[in-house]
Amino acid sequence: MKRYIILFVALWFSACKSGNPNYQEEAANPEFLIRSEVMLTESIIHDIFAPPVSSRIYMYASIAGYEAAVHGNKGYKSLVGQLNGFEKVAQPKAGEEYCFPLASVRAYLAVGKKLTFAQELYEEFDKKLEADFKKIGIPDDVYDRSIAFGDSVAESIMKYASKDNYKQTRGFRFTVTNLPGTWTPTPPAYIDAVEPYWTKIRPAVLDSSSQFRAPVPSKFDLTKGSPYYKEVMQSYETVKNLTNDQRDIANFWDCNPFKMNITGHAMFATKKMSPGGHWLGIAGQVSRQLNKNYIETAEAFALTSIAIFDGFISCWDEKYRSIRIRPETVINASIDKTWMPVLQTPPFPEYTSGHSTISRSAAVVLTKLFGDNVAFNDSTEIPYGLPPRKFTSFIQASDEASISRLYGGIHFWPALDEGAKQGQKVATWLNQKIKTH
Repeated sequence: MKRYIILFVALWFSACKSGNPNYQEEAANPEFLIRSEVMLTESIIHDIFAPPVSSRIYMYASIAGYEAAVHGNKGYKSLVGQLNGFEKVAQPKAGEEYCFPLASVRAYLAVGKKLTFAQELYEEFDKKLEADFKKIGIPDDVYDRSIAFGDSVAESIMKYASKDNYKQTRGFRFTVTNLPGTWTPTPPAYIDAVEPYWTKIRPAVLDSSSQFRAPVPSKFDLTKGSPYYKEVMQSYETVKNLTNDQRDIANFWDCNPFKMNITGHAMFATKKMSPGGHWLGIAGQVSRQLNKNYIETAEAFALTSIAIFDGFISCWDEKYRSIRIRPETVINASIDKTWMPVLQTPPFPEYTSGHSTISRSAAVVLTKLFGDNVAFNDSTEIPYGLPPRKFTSFIQASDEASISRLYGGIHFWPALDEGAKQGQKVATWLNQKIKTH
């Protein structure tokens, strides 16, 4: 008799749990999505994707997460018809019950996995994520249906991604011209130029890669007193007289996915998150700080990642038009052969600054979503041994990200200034074009 009572209690508890009347509310915890973004960042770091490619991965995963979540939130609009070439996405079946946050996380991770390589990294994460969702008590039929819907959304997004010209731009190399003032590979690894055909990638909202074309940079002229000479000397003197705080700023915003370290005959790489990953980390942190709900967090990831993606396209359009030489190259050749930048010079042309462009794009979008004067502690660099930095606004953070490139010795001032202007224009255009609610 006692055994039957125990069995009855166990079955009763299981039935109550599977019928949890609050499961929708509990499943709509934005931490599920924030954790997924962190997991995707770890995968991107492991696979060493270049910053523009990383932005593509983040964007499609974030769009998938948003599109699956939007159905459970009245007043929010799909991005279908608002992004270039995005004409349709999988829809839930009418009259059926879904847990859309579960579907959203599933869609986000499914796209992220398809666009990255290190699938084994997700094994323990997936087990823990599934266990946490199961604890909520989502009815089995709703759970299975939501997972299937998330997979369908992911499939739709992958079809959308397949037509952005990414595959068509693989395998092409940049030909170094050796003309005065033009980019050449830099120490220590002298890596080929990264993504020279990124301007061929379909933008998300821009009309074209050259829509917000930067001004022509100053003429390469090392005559003392010329505008270009002054730019060179500014970078040179800044690094020579760097303060400890300026050095900290340079290192905090380094965001170099693949730093090559050479000691004697030994060579090894240090891997970090990309600039886009840094800003999506900020989006997640501030969403948590402001107690944003699930759809607001999904919206922040989607719009920020789109701004970063189009920011890279706009920036790369200018990089491979002007093909600007890096400070390290010109200073070592003409000013001081012993001078070294604080940061390792990235393997692509100098003008405009990618970090300046996408940081301002992300900051403008986040400002519209969360407000003008949102103070926050940026702790994204803690895994790399760097303490958090405090900011009074997203714009202030983007300004510091931009100036970090001068402190690091990898850019001239006009690349920072014009890059920020470029990013501002990209984000303003996005804010005008996309209406999520």
